[in-house]
Amino acid sequence: MKKEIAVLLHNIRSAHNVGSIFRTADAAGVSKVYLTGHTPTPLDRFGRVRKDIAKTALGAEKYIPWEHHAAPIRLISRLKKEGWNVVGIEQSPQAIDYRKFSAGGGSSSGGRVKKPTLFILGNEVNGIPKSTLKICDVVVEIPMHGKKE
Repeated sequence: MKKEIAVLLHNIRSAHNVGSIFRTADAAGVSKVYLTGHTPTPLDRFGRVRKDIAKTALGAEKYIPWEHHAAPIRLISRLKKEGWNVVGIEQSPQAIDYRKFSAGGGSSSGGRVKKPTLFILGNEVNGIPKSTLKICDVVVEIPMHGKKE
């Protein structure tokens, strides 16, 4: 079983951020990107390519499957029922340092992960909503050492 990783972007404001996450997801081998809330999608409501996303994604948005959902809770609940491990990336009192996190609920021989893993990234200012954090299996923090969090 090959490790399966997906990313959920909730209420991301910047189309450029969405594009850069598509590009990073492509480099990291992510199998799908879920876009929820008001996160911009690679195609606008008329089916036209969003040039601002395409500019930073550099074509990755054409190769990584993506879906848009109005709200994340129903999607996350479905994925959890299908056996996905759900990881919120957020600064929070209950968060663990990313260096102590092992994706997918452990590994078996050959470096293979037992469970597919969904990583959730939230709004640039407000982060992941508390209602969404509550249903995550784990919350992981990437310590920030600069002036901006």
